[in-house]
Amino acid sequence: MVNAAVNRAIQTVYTMWLREMIRFSRSKSRIIGALATPLFFLVILGTGFSSSFQVKGGGAFDKSYLAPGLISMAVLFSSLMGGVSIIWDREFGFLKEILIAPVSRFFVALGKAIGGVTTAMIQGILIMIIAWLIGVQYDSIWGILAAMVIMFVSGIGFIGLGIALASKIESHEGFQMVMSFLTMPLVLLSGAFFPISNLPGWLKALVYANPLTYCVEALRFFLLGHSTIPISLSIAVLLIFSLSMIALGGRLFGKMRV
Repeated sequence: MVNAAVNRAIQTVYTMWLREMIRFSRSKSRIIGALATPLFFLVILGTGFSSSFQVKGGGAFDKSYLAPGLISMAVLFSSLMGGVSIIWDREFGFLKEILIAPVSRFFVALGKAIGGVTTAMIQGILIMIIAWLIGVQYDSIWGILAAMVIMFVSGIGFIGLGIALASKIESHEGFQMVMSFLTMPLVLLSGAFFPISNLPGWLKALVYANPLTYCVEALRFFLLGHSTIPISLSIAVLLIFSLSMIALGGRLFGKMRV
């Protein structure tokens, strides 16, 4: 009986993951939209910074500095948008059909989360490749592999947040409004576009309270070889954030009315 329950849980997770992959592969506009904003920032903003500003102590601004932040931005946007699929599934009755199955709702949410983080990683890796093609130099192949792990851990946290929000918000429009309210402050307060070491105290407190900051700093460490925040602290915060959010998302999803 235990083996049957485990197999049923694994099958549920796999089925939900596969559905998210099929949906993602058929949504070309979603892929293009998720890549367009970070690529625009990297090409236009990076070129503008390089030609207009100098770093403290002399020397030109290096657009490689922007790459980890823009990869994090792609992971953030794609992960949070994973919550939209829950709202669509609820509106069209798919969730009601799935949730009557004799499996825990947590595994349904987990399958959706793993599917969402897979799509987020695909988009983050595409941004990483594009950045390399236009001249961003990475520290090592091992750093690139470690950065993929950071993308996965961060994506799990943010999609857990997306699932938690979607479980409480009943309309697609309401979810989009909350998304707009969350994403830009998270990005702007993450240090994606500026160093965080010399910020005023009130702003530094907001930056350090932002989980995306630790994703940016961890990616900057593994991809470029340096970061302001110690890598051990970044990893610890990301793990705590991800475990907390996936637990919260699973709990709220389990209580959601369909």
